[in-house]
Amino acid sequence: PNPQTTYSGLLTASWEIDLWGRIRRETEAARARLLASEEARRGVLLTLTSGVVGSYLQLRSLDEQLSVVRQTVRTREESLRVFEARRRAGVVSDLEMAQVRSELDSARAAIPSIELQVEQVENALSVLLGRNPGPVERGRRIADLGVPPIPAGLPSDLLERRPDVRQAEETLVAANALMGAARARYFPTISLTGAFGGVSQELDALFNGPSEAWSYGGSITGPLFAAGAVRAQSAQAQAARREALAGYELAVQNAFRDAENALKAVQSTRERLEILDRQVASLRDYARLARRRYEGGYTSYLEVLDSERTLLNAEVTLAQAEAEHRNALVGAYRALGGGWIDLADAQSAPAS
Repeated sequence: PNPQTTYSGLLTASWEIDLWGRIRRETEAARARLLASEEARRGVLLTLTSGVVGSYLQLRSLDEQLSVVRQTVRTREESLRVFEARRRAGVVSDLEMAQVRSELDSARAAIPSIELQVEQVENALSVLLGRNPGPVERGRRIADLGVPPIPAGLPSDLLERRPDVRQAEETLVAANALMGAARARYFPTISLTGAFGGVSQELDALFNGPSEAWSYGGSITGPLFAAGAVRAQSAQAQAARREALAGYELAVQNAFRDAENALKAVQSTRERLEILDRQVASLRDYARLARRRYEGGYTSYLEVLDSERTLLNAEVTLAQAEAEHRNALVGAYRALGGGWIDLADAQSAPAS
C-alpha cells in the first residue's frame, strides 16, 4: 500500500602492487615485442625497396641490350643492301651474300627474346609497385644513372641499423624481461580492492550525505600449490632467452657476412665493368679497321663478320655488367642497413 523507490550505485576498483617487478618486466617485454614487430616491418620495406630498384636496373639493362641489338640489325640491313647491289654488279660471291644474310637473321632472332624479358620484368616491377601488370615509365639510360660512392673505412656500427639485427635485439630484450617476470612468480601477489557507492531513496541524493558508503580490502596470493608450474614457466623463459641470444648472435654474424660479400661484390663488378668498357672500345676499333681492310681488298668479309659478332656480344655483356655493378651497390646499401627506409616510411604513411 505504500510503495517506495530506492536507488543504489557502486564503483569498484582493484590493483596489484608490483612489489617484485613482475608487471613492470611484462610491460617491458610487451614494448620490446612491439619494437621487434616494427623492425620486422622495416625489414620487409627494405627488401621491397631493394627489389624495386634491382628490377628497374634489370629493366634498363634489357633496354640497353635491345638498343644494341636493334642498332646492329640496322647496320647489317644496310650492309645487306650494299652487298645486294655489289652482287648484281658481280663484285661479291654467293658465299659472302649467305654470310651477310645469316648474320642479319642471327641479330634479328635475338630481339624477340629480349623483348619478352622486358615485358616480364615490367610486369614483375608493376606488381612490386602494387599496380596491375603493364608498361613502366623509363628515366635515364643505365649508363647515365649516378653511382653513389662507398667511402673507405666504414664503421661496423652501421650494421646496428639493419632491421634484422634490431629485431633480434628487441626479441632478446623481451626474452630477458619475460625471464625476470617468470622468476617474480615465485613470490606472492598482493592485490588491493576498493569500492565507493551509496543507497538512497532520492536519486539526486544518491552520493550525498549519509548515503555514501566506502569499503576496501586486500589479499595476498602465493604460489603455494603451483610451484611446479612456476618452475616450468621459469625454465621455459630461460630457454626462450637462450634461443633469442642465439638468434641475435646469428643475426650479427649474418650482418657481417652480408656486408663483406656486398662490398666485395661492388669492388669486383666495378673492376669487371672497367675491363669490359676497355674491351668494347678496342673491339669497335677492330670492327672499323676490319671493314676498312675488307674494302681495301686485304681480307675476306669473314673477318668483318667475326669482328662485328664479337663486338655485339661484348656490348650486350657490357650492358649486363653495368646493371650488375649498380645492383651490387644496392646490395651494399641493403647489407649496411639501407638509408632510404625513413624516406620510404614517410612516403608510405597514411595522410593524417
